[in-house]
Amino acid sequence: MDYIENGPPAYHPSVLLKLYIYGYMNRVRSSRQLEEECKRNIEVMWLLESLTPDHNTISNFRKNNAKAIKKVFFATVQIARNFGLIGATLIAGDSTKFRAQNSKKNNFNQKKIQRHLDYIDTKLAQYNKTLNSCENDDEKEDIKNDIDKHKGRRKQYEKLEKQLKESAEPQISTSDPDSKHMIVRNNITEVAYCVQSTVDANYNIPFDYLVTNKNDSKAMGQMLQRAKTILRTNTFTALYDKGYHTGSEFETANRLEI
Repeated sequence: MDYIENGPPAYHPSVLLKLYIYGYMNRVRSSRQLEEECKRNIEVMWLLESLTPDHNTISNFRKNNAKAIKKVFFATVQIARNFGLIGATLIAGDSTKFRAQNSKKNNFNQKKIQRHLDYIDTKLAQYNKTLNSCENDDEKEDIKNDIDKHKGRRKQYEKLEKQLKESAEPQISTSDPDSKHMIVRNNITEVAYCVQSTVDANYNIPFDYLVTNKNDSKAMGQMLQRAKTILRTNTFTALYDKGYHTGSEFETANRLEI
């Protein structure tokens, strides 16, 4: 709990956590909407004892305590386990793709960058050839402006190429850096995130999730390792579809004795 020297004392973390969980359970994600709920919703008034935190306070609490909040949700899994709601004998895993805030045109790999560089080089060669044969001063000025514009674009792609090499990743996204271009379904592709989820068969309760930017082929081993840690056992049977059929992932399952 942090208190500033001036002004009123900070809200107790339990107050903001209760508000966050209430919003999660009732599908209210916006900090401004949660602020409104504190002033008009009788349930929230009772829950927070009529306290009305500002939307900035709510937003900063969520941003500054992301890891701690995640631990709280995993603690609910242990509560469910203690009440016998999670059998830990049969589990199933699958994924879903969520489109990122990054368009396809703002996602680059080496092949795409090289294609743009080759196109610019071709245009520059054409402009230079036209410039040498041009005698009209106004036309020359227009051609020079076009050359400068394409040189500027070339510098941008060179900067992206350098960024790609430094990242050691096969692709980069400029608007939403963590997202990746992947197959969403059939042959449809999007710049997206892949969210892996694991569910217990007893009462169909999801007990784990992981937001990734990779496809399913390398996901099963990590999710099984997490399931073993959360459930504190490896005596369960895990079900996955053939999208997860990779030798290295079966090797991980075998090493975990699942």
